[in-house]
Amino acid sequence: SFGVCSMMGTASTMCCLVEAMGLALPSAATLTATADRRHRLSCLSGERIVELVRTGARFSQFLTRESLTNAIRVGLAIGGSSNMVLHLLALAAELGIPLTLDDFDRLSRETPLLIKFKPASDLCLTDLHEAGGVSALLKQMSRLLTLDCPVVEGGTLRNRVEQAVVWRKRILRPLDSPLAPEGGLAVLKGSLAPEGAVLKQSGVNSKMFVHTGPAKVFDSEEAVRDHLLSKMVKPGDVLVIRYEGPRGGPGMRELSIPAAILVGMGLGDSVAMVTDGRFSGATRGPCIGHVAPEAALRGPLAAVRDGDLIAIDIPNRRLDLKVPESEILQRLSAWQPPPPKASVGFLDLYRRLAQSASRGATL
Repeated sequence: SFGVCSMMGTASTMCCLVEAMGLALPSAATLTATADRRHRLSCLSGERIVELVRTGARFSQFLTRESLTNAIRVGLAIGGSSNMVLHLLALAAELGIPLTLDDFDRLSRETPLLIKFKPASDLCLTDLHEAGGVSALLKQMSRLLTLDCPVVEGGTLRNRVEQAVVWRKRILRPLDSPLAPEGGLAVLKGSLAPEGAVLKQSGVNSKMFVHTGPAKVFDSEEAVRDHLLSKMVKPGDVLVIRYEGPRGGPGMRELSIPAAILVGMGLGDSVAMVTDGRFSGATRGPCIGHVAPEAALRGPLAAVRDGDLIAIDIPNRRLDLKVPESEILQRLSAWQPPPPKASVGFLDLYRRLAQSASRGATL
């Protein structure tokens, strides 16, 4: 590729993870788009792909439970996009590798945050490249990784780590001096998200780690966007955006525009968003996505009403609707699904067959 966003968006996150899994040549994730070496690296990548095909190499040789775990740890250490959860769950499902949201949260509690990028700091992906790239990051966190995983150029991840040099230790922190003791993501569960919800905790102001506020409910991205532009949002509100999940969307849209509007209004550290949709890797603030089960499948999100209190507790990994369980069940029993947003073509097929976000939103 000729490059990705310089911030830690979804594309840059996945590039780093692909390199960490041994599926890309060293420095492929962080080399700048305009560098002369980028063209040479693209040629080398193409040559290596042909060689691998000729030798009968299989994708499954590289993508294993161990390499997936390495990738998750790397994503957590760099404060990567929450979308990596969907991508890795889907990859694991395709290969029959057991992987759940609980694995992500367990690994996040064990993996410190070693570096942060825009929009959570002033660093760009080029700063990581100048610090030694993904290989240097792997060296810094090597004792948490399985280093015997194969890599596409031959050998193992251990060979990359042994050859790596950490050029800027002030930027790329060691495990014993991290930016934060936990990784960039957190998985919340509770009465509002029995199967789980995901947020990028490394982009949340600490004062919003524990928050309870009144819900304002919207049934689409467009509805919440219009409400934000009307400037009727107050500090402390919890904006609930539902029917944007895998089936309800359909397709699980990114709600990056409403999140960006919120930050632009100066409310990024005082108003939370909760949705069965997802967010851009560039999103910051208390934006909780992937709520499962989604509203379109009669998940608790469908029972939320304006004014209901929603409690967020990131340290204790809780997301709760402060309404008695009997009331939630009563509301859901009377619930009627809204008309589908797609009724023909592939989107209709996806709407009917998509799995929960907690299982990667796969077909």
